Amino acid sequence: MSVTNKESEKKYLLDRPRFARGLLVLFLLVAFGTLGLDLFIERHVEHPFERLVGFYGIWGFVSCVVLVLAARKLRNLVMRDEDHYDD
Repeated sequence: MSVTNKESEKKYLLDRPRFARGLLVLFLLVAFGTLGLDLFIERHVEHPFERLVGFYGIWGFVSCVVLVLAARKLRNLVMRDEDHYDD
């Protein structure tokens, strides 16, 4: 009994478009919900720029982008040849 290629492919949860779309909507609702809460929650801030609405979300996004760009440059610095250990 042979297994066809179609039967052997695994089906993952995120492969379903409806589930993936629902998950995206959930993430967006949580993101905008926390952004909305930022308008009503009083914070004790040390610097004036921390009073900006969404400051910590923007700071986190920019930090992640900087980390990814730094990792790309670091990869070029530490990358070895494909046959480095064969020599």
